[in-house]
Order: sequence, then structure tokens, then C-alpha cells
Amino acid sequence: MYKGKKVTFILVAAGKGRRFGGDVPKQFLKLGRSTIFETALEKVSGNGYTDEVIVVTSEEYLEYVKDLVRGNGKVSKVVPGGKERQDSVYEGIRLSDEGLILIHDAARPFVTDAVIEGVLEAAYTDGAAVPVVNPKDSIRTEEGNLDRSKLFLIQTPQGFRSEVIRPAYENAIADGFYGTDDGGIAERYGHRVTMTEGDYRNIKITTREDMPEMDIRIGSGFDVHKLVEGRKCILMGIEIPYEKGLLGHSDADVALHALMDAMLGACGMGDIGRLFPDNDPAYEGISSVRLLEEVRDRIYAEGFSVGNLDVTIICQKPKVSPYIGEMTEKLASVLDIEKEKINIKGTTTEQLGFTGRGEGIAAQAVCTLLR
Repeated sequence: MYKGKKVTFILVAAGKGRRFGGDVPKQFLKLGRSTIFETALEKVSGNGYTDEVIVVTSEEYLEYVKDLVRGNGKVSKVVPGGKERQDSVYEGIRLSDEGLILIHDAARPFVTDAVIEGVLEAAYTDGAAVPVVNPKDSIRTEEGNLDRSKLFLIQTPQGFRSEVIRPAYENAIADGFYGTDDGGIAERYGHRVTMTEGDYRNIKITTREDMPEMDIRIGSGFDVHKLVEGRKCILMGIEIPYEKGLLGHSDADVALHALMDAMLGACGMGDIGRLFPDNDPAYEGISSVRLLEEVRDRIYAEGFSVGNLDVTIICQKPKVSPYIGEMTEKLASVLDIEKEKINIKGTTTEQLGFTGRGEGIAAQAVCTLLR
């Protein structure tokens, strides 16, 4: 509630993204680990004043979006939109309750609480509000330059009292009038629109050039464990039938240890020796898969996602290749990534060195992380 008024967000995710290009609408492209849509939804539903979110999307993506919003307690409805953005917004308005209605484009994933709350306050007091910023570039017509101080770029969310925006939309639909934004429709049907402070970061992703640059990190890891009798041989979370196993404080999964060091190194978080010291009884005999889950959670919490992983297991015996498919499935499941991003291979040292003599197993890993 905002000062006793119910706050409903209409999140518009029905666009085709023709100017962006590609087969998938831009709002469903990945931005880090999440889609642009999910990032925008997190921002609007995460605001403390939001009571309800109505998502409007295309018929084609209706079930997909329902899966994406599952578990978000503030999303009350996911409904199909119309031919134009205005038609889609109207579908959301028709289903909204009395109170304050904020209309936001899912292609604006970087909206801030400050922008939302500025619009809320002005919508509450004045009935209609849009966030704006002045253009940074000079703008010119054939007659000459325009005064930038009198020009404004309009953003979303745009906020309204329900008794302002609902009849305005009903009249626009009845008249066959299509405006360029929601505030313009309210203004056409007699209501003054207040301008509030926008944010230059609150961009609308319209073309590929609008996508933020990725922070790309590369990490490498290397580990060695001794082979001894009386231990299980665990590699990449899979038990490999063999007469010997790897010696270590945990389950000694040398391949996952190398991988975790690569992941931690890529985002500057040290190594597994620092996070999981071998003199801590809490980690005695622990599955390295559990340690990988903790590493995963740490790097994902910092906004990183996995670009790709390449792991080499170095041993004379046991033979690794029959288990690579199972290892890949396991890793993809734990890290929640596509199998195509994972490459695992085994190699020998032609009976040279400690791995060639069967005294131990080594592993090296390289990974890229994206933020």
C-alpha cells in the first residue's frame, strides 16, 4: 500500500522486438543469469510499495512467462496482450483494482526504487506522472538547434490513479486513438501529467547497441590427489569403479577441486583452501558437490554466470571417457547451465610421471564467467 492506496504494476512484456532483431523477443534474452524480463520483474515486484503485478505478454510466450514468474508471490495474473502496446496495457488496466496503477516496460530492467517512488508520490498527489530525463545530445531541426532544457526523454514506469488512466484508455480505445505513451493518453483526455525525475541508467533496451557490456572473467585451476587403497574414486561427483580412490580431507574429487579453483579465481574470491580449509572438521569426508554448490551460490550472488567450462582429468587409470556423459549431466544440473557450456575430457601422460605410474590423478580447469 502507498498511503492507503493499492499499488498495481502492469509489466508489459508483449513486444516482438523487431528493431532488436533475432528470433526471440528482446525481453526474453539473457542478461547475466536471468532474462531481461525477469530482471525487470524483480525490480518492480521487489519494491516495498508494490502490492500486485499483472504481467501482459504475447499468446506465444504465455506459458513460458507463467513458468518464469512461478514462485513470485506478487504476480497475480499473466495475461495475453493485444496487437499494439496500447492494446496490451489496456488488458492489464481492465484487470486492475482501484488505487494506483504503474505501467512499466519489461525492456527497462534497470529501473530503481527512487524512480518508482518518485512516480508513486506524484501519481498519488496529482493523478498522473511520468519520469523524464533531459537529452544529453544536442537536438536540431532544419530551422536550428532546440533548447535541451525544454526537451525531455520519457521513461517508465508511468503512474496514475486508476480513476484517471482507466477512462482515458477506454476513450482512446473507443476513438481508435493510439498514443506513443500512457501519459500522452491521459493528457489527451484532459488530465495534466506531472514530470518526475528519471534516471539515465533506466534505459529501454531497443536495439543490440543498448545491451550493457559484459564483464568477462577467465579463471584456471589445478589440483592433484594421491591414489590409495580403501577409498572411493570420485571424479566430477561420479563414483568411478576402481581398486583405488583419492586421498584427501573431503571426498578428494580432484576434478571438482580444480574447477572450483578456476571459478573462484575468475571472480577474485581466492581458492577452496581458503574457503574450505583441510583442518576444519566440518569438511571431513564432505562431498565436493556440496562444496561446488556453495561456490556456485557465492559467484551467482555477485552477479556472475557461467560462460563455459573446460576440465581435463589426467590419469593413466581409471579410464575416464565412459563416464564423461554422466559427469556432464551432473555438472549441468548442479550449476544450472546448459550441457553445451561444459567440456570434460580425460588424458594420460603416456605412463610418465606420478599419474603415469598410477600414483595419483591430476586435473586442470579453465572457465569463463560473465557479469
